[in-house]
Amino acid sequence: MSQELAWGSLGILMIFATIFATLPIAGAFFFRPRKAHDGKESTYECGLHPKKDTWNQINIQYYLFALAFLIFSIEILYVYPWAINFQKLGPIALLEMFIFLGVLIVGLAYAWRKGGLEWK
Repeated sequence: MSQELAWGSLGILMIFATIFATLPIAGAFFFRPRKAHDGKESTYECGLHPKKDTWNQINIQYYLFALAFLIFSIEILYVYPWAINFQKLGPIALLEMFIFLGVLIVGLAYAWRKGGLEWK
């Protein structure tokens, strides 16, 4: 009986999750403005009208550098708790951390070799 209750609860949760996820999208689709005027489609920043063309292409190098920074800064989320609990984890954790850092070093070497860390 408890197995059926668990599956029923999971089904109800999935129904509510689906409704909760699709309701804002459907509401935005049905209640959007149908015909926008020129004032709505123009660029507007801080109360000032733009002085030049607002279309600026940004070099992909900025995104690649930010992605590399993000990957290597998230590394600390895994290394810090490991360092705090190092004595409790034992020698297997040391081997796992060497493997983890090895994969990161290979990724860093790849990014460095491809020129992803150079400003041009």
